[in-house]
Amino acid sequence: MIVKAKNLVKRYNTKIALDHFNIEVEKGEIVGLLGPNGCGKTTAINCILSLLNYDKGDIEVFGKKMTSNSYEIKGQIGLVPQEVSVFENLTVRENIDYFAGLYIDDKSLRKQYVNEAIDFVDLKGYERFYPHKLSGGLKRRLNIACGIVHKPKLIILDEPTVAVDAQSRNFILEGIRELNRKGSTIIYTSHYLEEVEQIATRIVIMDNGKDIVSGTTLELKEMITTSEKIVISFLEIDDRVEMELNSIANVIEVEKVNGDYVIKFENGANNLTNLLEFIKKHNLIYSKLYSQQPTLNDVFLELTGKELRD
Repeated sequence: MIVKAKNLVKRYNTKIALDHFNIEVEKGEIVGLLGPNGCGKTTAINCILSLLNYDKGDIEVFGKKMTSNSYEIKGQIGLVPQEVSVFENLTVRENIDYFAGLYIDDKSLRKQYVNEAIDFVDLKGYERFYPHKLSGGLKRRLNIACGIVHKPKLIILDEPTVAVDAQSRNFILEGIRELNRKGSTIIYTSHYLEEVEQIATRIVIMDNGKDIVSGTTLELKEMITTSEKIVISFLEIDDRVEMELNSIANVIEVEKVNGDYVIKFENGANNLTNLLEFIKKHNLIYSKLYSQQPTLNDVFLELTGKELRD
């Protein structure tokens, strides 16, 4: 077990930031810690790293109790914080070299690692740039390079793609997968559903300081009632027929969204066929029809009663 946190409680005066939070991370996993902003993701990470005192609970990293003085353990961890944390008065190379020097004394090895980090995040040609001269996406890449330059066994990335363009986001996500392929275990926090679904081998969903559920994407989607959603737009439908949509087999809810009907089904392999028979029976004409599998937002909505991005 790489990380094991059990029953973590963290209070800020009367506010409970972590409410008996639990997480386990096995070697080689990419664990996506998913939840809305303010749900406690960063607090949980800071407690796991012993950067923040907590009121109750137990934390082990690499099978050992984690404390503020666990320097040997911390030397095997790389942190990429949510806020870009680099020195504005140092160049790209100087920043990466500084963070490498916190872990690596050998100058020759440190230089090798710095060069490899620069290549990995594709900052070649920017080595002499100061951070304020970099775009938001390039700053994020520098932030990542500083966090992973010492080749840690465990890498924690806290919302690393906030406020970056789509190209930089894709570059960062592919870089995370590559780090994992090279042997790093990764904890990735985000409130972006598509990112977590794209890279995580397992997902922990949290809300209000609690871990709500854990599993693979498929396992999480199988936990909820909704198995399929069909979106359809009719050219014309009267109120009586609209009411009858609920009578189609396996329908659990019909919702009207911006003129479209979102029909949720709980199970069954013939949902589309049943809907088409209903359309034929009532001589309806539709301009749009497509099927959707449940999303992680559907999982979150059913478990908590609210949208993930609320």
